[in-house]
Amino acid sequence: MAEDDLDGVWKALADATRRSILDLLRKGPRTTTEIVEAFPRLTRFGVMKHIDVLREAGLVHTREEGRQRINSLNPVPIRQIYERWVGRFEELWSSHLLRMKEAAEAEAEAARKRPRQG
Repeated sequence: MAEDDLDGVWKALADATRRSILDLLRKGPRTTTEIVEAFPRLTRFGVMKHIDVLREAGLVHTREEGRQRINSLNPVPIRQIYERWVGRFEELWSSHLLRMKEAAEAEAEAARKRPRQG
C-alpha cells in the first residue's frame, strides 16, 4: 500500500474526538444516535461530521437497518499503519533491548565476582 493511501487515516486519527469514537466502536457497533449521546458536548451535526471523516478514511463501516444507521469499527487501516510504521521497527527495538539486557546482566555478574573492599 502506498504511503499516500494512509494519509486520510492519519488525518482522521489526528483528532481526539474521532479517536474517542473509535474507542467507543471498539466495544461494538453503535447506532449514530448512540454515538451522538456519548458526546453530549457536541451537536448531532458535529458528531456526524466526525463519523463521515472516519468513514471516508475507511475506519468506520456504516449499514442501514430501517431508519437507523449502524456504525462499526474497521480495524484494517489501523493494522496497515501498525505494519507500516511499528512492525518495521519492532525487530530493531527488540534487538536493542535484548543487547541492553545482556549488557546489564553481564555487568551484574561481573560486580558479583569482584572482591569486596572493606
